[in-house]
Amino acid sequence: MINWNGTQALVTGGASFIGSSLVDALVARGARVRVVDNLSSGRRENLQAHLDAGRIEFIEGDLLKAEVVATGVKGVQVVFHLAADHGGRGYVDLHQVECSTNLILDGMVFRAAHAAGVEKVVFASSGCVYPNNLQTRTDQELYLTEDLVRPPYDADNLYGWAKLMGELTLQAYYKQLGMKSAACRYFTVYGPRGVENHAVMAMIARAFIGEDPYEVWGTGEQIRNWTYIDDIVSGTILAAEKIDDGRAVNLGTMERIRVRDAAEEVLRTTRHKARIVTRPEMPTGPLNRVADNHLAKQLLGWEPKTMFVDGLHRTIDWYFSTKDRAQVRSILGRMLTER
Repeated sequence: MINWNGTQALVTGGASFIGSSLVDALVARGARVRVVDNLSSGRRENLQAHLDAGRIEFIEGDLLKAEVVATGVKGVQVVFHLAADHGGRGYVDLHQVECSTNLILDGMVFRAAHAAGVEKVVFASSGCVYPNNLQTRTDQELYLTEDLVRPPYDADNLYGWAKLMGELTLQAYYKQLGMKSAACRYFTVYGPRGVENHAVMAMIARAFIGEDPYEVWGTGEQIRNWTYIDDIVSGTILAAEKIDDGRAVNLGTMERIRVRDAAEEVLRTTRHKARIVTRPEMPTGPLNRVADNHLAKQLLGWEPKTMFVDGLHRTIDWYFSTKDRAQVRSILGRMLTER
């Protein structure tokens, strides 16, 4: 068990949606937090209150540079490695070369962490490590268990392959060199500070700007298990506290939500009356991706506390109270396939 009070923690990608939410939780627990982020998709404003109060250390830098990595891990006890070249489905489908750089990034961070004597690395992995061939039928009540990631591997695009290689690399560091680690397989995270290149946030943004007809990518029959940010953060910290041997654990709800049903709930909640049109030709991803979270319950005592509809309503309230319609209109088209 880690006593976070006074523990020196590094959060790579800590200005991002998930990263900054993790920073909030670590600061609240008394940790001394350092953030390294190149701000390619993260936002300084997500950390501004902590920066103004002097509660965290912030390094703006590219973790693909050895000197930045070495500075970041120096004197650190726990590394939360969330930095990655990533985006939503449109990005990971269309930007394979960019996502391939995560193979280099992860290796550099893990190697530097070991050289610096870091006690533990907690890695943000993804549901994208699961075999594509298992996720093709919407008529199947499928729950992905951790043991389904095994040879012959069939990860989702280069983004998923990089996450898988990160998991295997950390397991090797533990077995061969004794560096403690844990991998958290995040499933479709949403919530305040989320950005429009992910599905739920894009749905909310389309309603916010009054889009009509209202686009849904794919047929709308795809099934997901959107998981609220607070649950992801709590699970990540519990993994840091309770897993040492590099094993991977799913962090995701077991609610099965059809994409079209989520879109209809967004329209109902925002009172936006629009005709839904589906776009089957657009990037869609697997047809049926839902986590089994029994291992997280067993190892961490974790289970999600936020039902999808409740988290969605909170996220809509945040989005509508903080965003500017003209600005969202100007960026939404680009954000759907960029970061």
